[in-house]
Amino acid sequence: MSQFWSKRTQALSPYVPGEQPKDTRYIKLNTNENPYPPSATVQQAIQAASGDALRLYPDPNADELKQAIANYYHVDRQNIFVGNGSDEVLAHAFVALLKHDKPLLYPDISYSFYPVYSKLFGINEKQIPLDNNFAINIDDYQQDNGGIIFPNPNAPTGKAISLITIEKLVEQHPHSVIAIDEAYVDFGAESAIPLTKKYDNLLVIQTFSKSRSLAGLRVGFAIGSAVLIEGLERVKNSFNSYPLGREAIAGATASINDSESFETSRQKIIESRTWTDEQLTNLGFVILPSQANFIFAKPPTGYTADILYQQLKERNILVRYFNSARIDEYLRITIGTQEEMQALVTTLTDIFEQITYL
Repeated sequence: MSQFWSKRTQALSPYVPGEQPKDTRYIKLNTNENPYPPSATVQQAIQAASGDALRLYPDPNADELKQAIANYYHVDRQNIFVGNGSDEVLAHAFVALLKHDKPLLYPDISYSFYPVYSKLFGINEKQIPLDNNFAINIDDYQQDNGGIIFPNPNAPTGKAISLITIEKLVEQHPHSVIAIDEAYVDFGAESAIPLTKKYDNLLVIQTFSKSRSLAGLRVGFAIGSAVLIEGLERVKNSFNSYPLGREAIAGATASINDSESFETSRQKIIESRTWTDEQLTNLGFVILPSQANFIFAKPPTGYTADILYQQLKERNILVRYFNSARIDEYLRITIGTQEEMQALVTTLTDIFEQITYL
C-alpha cells in the first residue's frame, strides 16, 4: 500500500468490471451490453452535437434531456435527475439519501457496487440474504434501516419482484428512502416510476447503457419526488456541475424520442433470451427465470462454472463468472445477437461432446 494513501483508500476493495478485451476476436457475453447499435437518428444527433460547440460547456442542468425523459414517463421535469451513467447517479444517492446512522439494507447477492459505495462513503450497511430460490423477500427487510436499495430485476440473478410487492415495501417504510435500481427493467419487469407520483420516499434509477445501446455515452437518470431530486442536485453541484457532455445530452435525448428503434432491439433481445433459455435447458443447465438482458445459468451435473468459463474463453466466448459464495456454481450470460447465441450453444455442445468422449 502506498504511504500516500488515506486510511479510507487503503480500506477500499474497488469494483471489478467485466473483462473488456482490446481485440475483437471475442464474442462478448460478459458485460450486459446491448448487441445492437444505436439507431441512425441517435448517431446523427451525436454527430451534430460535435464540432465547434465542444469548446463551450454543456448545459449543466441538461434541460433538453430532462424534458424528453419527463415527456416519455409522464412526470414533471423537476422530478428528474441526470448523471454520468447510473453508477454516478447511484453514488450521489448513497451520499445524499442513503447515508444515515441506521444501516442501509440491500441484498447479499446484488450489484457489487453497493458494498463498494458503502465503504467509500462510510455508510453503515447490512446485507439481507436472498432466499433459497435467489429471490428478494421484503419481509426480511422489516427492521430498522436508514434506507433500502436493490436492483429490479436483480443482478446477477435476473429475477424481478412485482410492482405490487415494491409498493408494499415502500408503504412499510415511509420514513426511509427506497431506491429501486432499474438498469434492466426494460427487458421484462415492471417499472416503479408510476409509484413515484404517489410516494415521496421512492427513488427509481435507470440507465441508457442497456436497453438503449448507449453504454459508451455514460448517461443515467433518477425519477423521484422534488425533495429527493433536490438532495441529489445538492450533491452533484458539490461534486461536478457538468456531468454530461454535449454529445451525451444530444444522443440520449434522441434515444428517448426514438421509441421505434428502442422497441425493436428490446424485443429482439427478449426473443433471443427465450430461445437461449430453452437451448441451455435442453443441454442440462439450470436457468433462473430472467427478466433482464442476461441469464444466470448453472451448468449440468459434472461441469463446474469456473472450468466452463475458461473453456468458453479459450474458444473466444466471454461470459461472467463470480467467484463468490452461493453463486460460484453459476455463469451470467449476456444475451447477444441471435447469431452470437447460436454460436454459444454450438460451442457448449461441442465442449460437452468432447468431454463425453474423453
